[in-house]
Amino acid sequence: MTFTELHRALGLAPGPLTDQLLDEAIAAGVAETDGLDWKSELPPARGLTQTDLPKDIAAMANSGGGLIVYGVTESQKAATGRVDVGEFGESYERTLRSAAITAISPPVFGLVVHRFGGQGCRAVAVEVPASVDGPHLIYRNEFFGAPVRNDSDTVWMKERQIEAMYRARFDERRHAAEALDSLYAEAAAGRDLAKRAWLIATAHPRVPSLHGRLSREQARETLGKATPLALRYADRRGVHPMENVDGTNPRPGLRRWAAANTATSERSIWKEAWASIHHDGSVSIAAAIGGHRMSRDGHFEGSQVQSTAIECGIADFMALLRMTAEATGSSEYDLRVGVEWAGAEPLSILTSDNFGYSYDGTSTPLHRYTPVEATVDASEPDLDYERHVYELAEDCVNQGGISNLEVLTQPADNRPST
Repeated sequence: MTFTELHRALGLAPGPLTDQLLDEAIAAGVAETDGLDWKSELPPARGLTQTDLPKDIAAMANSGGGLIVYGVTESQKAATGRVDVGEFGESYERTLRSAAITAISPPVFGLVVHRFGGQGCRAVAVEVPASVDGPHLIYRNEFFGAPVRNDSDTVWMKERQIEAMYRARFDERRHAAEALDSLYAEAAAGRDLAKRAWLIATAHPRVPSLHGRLSREQARETLGKATPLALRYADRRGVHPMENVDGTNPRPGLRRWAAANTATSERSIWKEAWASIHHDGSVSIAAAIGGHRMSRDGHFEGSQVQSTAIECGIADFMALLRMTAEATGSSEYDLRVGVEWAGAEPLSILTSDNFGYSYDGTSTPLHRYTPVEATVDASEPDLDYERHVYELAEDCVNQGGISNLEVLTQPADNRPST
């Protein structure tokens, strides 16, 4: 589901961006605005960074996001008809996304590209997300500028506008850091950290969701999609937190839906886990990863953490993050993953030897685990996102002296070269 300037202009609720919707907008003569730009032709793929495309995308990002539609004629800024834009393949789309990254500073991530119509009336819409990294600048030779939308026109920011936008960026970063601190502390609160180590993973969208609260059914569906996606990232040789929470019956909390722990029996409490989806698009998981079972009747010490437990926890967290982003329309996220332990013994991360037995010979004892932080685009292509999952897990286990991942496989890029 999405809500664009076309939905707004036609007075429609959030929904898919379709060919029919585009026709209705043209029939109604919808006019260009700060968030809507009609274009009759696509710029040529060759030399795309030297066309007006980077300027148009940067201007839209600097103006709170919006929609650039190619394949629509206009008169006096109002849509009048459609014209075929020609072939728009995967290669062109990759070039377009690359231009938004390489020709704009800071880069604009999270573009959503929509294709419409068949032969003779093909159109393309580029959905530019709202950005908190403004001002986005474009460079032409030795000069640079910050474009911005002014109703239906694109103009250049004055010095004071640029200054104000930089100030807003720095303020946003401070607020985002405070929000992530609060989420992380809240997820860690109340855990028995002196008895066993816990994985705490939280993510906060850089632009909080404005699509309204998820219903219980939407939260249930999002939680339900996370587990099979996580099993695409990591196999079943470890303990998956999402398999130990009640995703079929999310409970209401303070501006969130919470999936409560289901590992409550004396025999299963060692794999306790909790998960939540917040109404602003934030996500958190808390999972006990110390003191896991090592044999039928024995358990590791609370300070001993199998690397597979960390890998599975990250796979589940990143899967839930991706599904939540899809449900709430969020894109860029700041995230933090840590292992919290308050016992007297140093924390140790265990790997497996060649015979499959747990082994701590390469572990680096940790008196304090430093949380790993990153920024990811949760709407990026599958392969790119899977690579972030793998790299995040690597960072988390490397800190404990472990080099190799056991249940996560490094994604292979099988895309054809261009």
